[in-house]
Amino acid sequence: MSNRPEGQGGMSIERLKHLVRERSKRGELPLAERRKVMDGNAQQFPMPEGVTVAAADLGGLHAEWHVPAALPGAPREQRTILYFHGGGYVIGSPVSHRHITGQLALDARARILSVDYALAPEHPFPAAVNDGVKAYRWLLDQGHAPQRIAIAGDSAGGGLTVATLLAARDEGLPMPAAASLISPWSDLTCATGSYESRAAADPMITPEGIRALAATYLAGADPRNPLASPNLADLRGLPPMLIQVGDDEVLLDDSRDLAARAKAAGVDVELEVAPDMIHVWHAFYQMLPEGAQAIAAMGAYLTARWNNAERHSAHRSAV
Repeated sequence: MSNRPEGQGGMSIERLKHLVRERSKRGELPLAERRKVMDGNAQQFPMPEGVTVAAADLGGLHAEWHVPAALPGAPREQRTILYFHGGGYVIGSPVSHRHITGQLALDARARILSVDYALAPEHPFPAAVNDGVKAYRWLLDQGHAPQRIAIAGDSAGGGLTVATLLAARDEGLPMPAAASLISPWSDLTCATGSYESRAAADPMITPEGIRALAATYLAGADPRNPLASPNLADLRGLPPMLIQVGDDEVLLDDSRDLAARAKAAGVDVELEVAPDMIHVWHAFYQMLPEGAQAIAAMGAYLTARWNNAERHSAHRSAV
């Protein structure tokens, strides 16, 4: 039986691009209204069936568990994805991304801990990174083995995923089995070549708009700080990672540069550039076949990495 919503999958990417462009013509809303609209995704794009939602308190940091039915084993023995939502570090929440995390939980057969990390302008950089590390440390303290954990995120949450890994590494925490990044925003200098080469093709992100988001999040901090722009960091020691990005994204070069720098640092990285796809096309999987395929690929990648990490852990225990 399929875990996919009924009636899914009939829209073309060109039709979706047209709808996104039409929506963008409505103009910019005040921040509070944008946050309400973003969380409204929960009504427009419902959580898939077979996934339960439960609140979690990570020592004062709010999060949500998104858990498929009938996972084998006790909760601490199950595979877990620590997830960071997108939204330019100023909007978004576990609620706005439930449909993505719910489907990923099904495809990966794993629990997802989706974190409601601090947002700017109320809480500028590095507040989000601090919350990311706090959430990861909480999982470890609760008895979740690192070889059964993965960290994932989309857009700003993709950049936050790498920043969290860097900060956790520097604090001496063990690395998780893998990371998976969707259209990561990982270079806040906002000066890569695709800001120009993909500006006309991208219906969702404008160079001007994303530079304004960077200024809001950084609040005067140096955009070249490695925890703000992980592309500029020493990436040695990070776990295997999958990077998925659309070829029609302003942020295309964030992913290409990150993959190149990670490989140069000895990281096992896979880069998937999807032809014609837009920023976080996964979010439209209930109507866009390519979105469903991309989430399924994430699930398969993480499953393979968990299997590998658990085999290595069992081998080390036996010798």
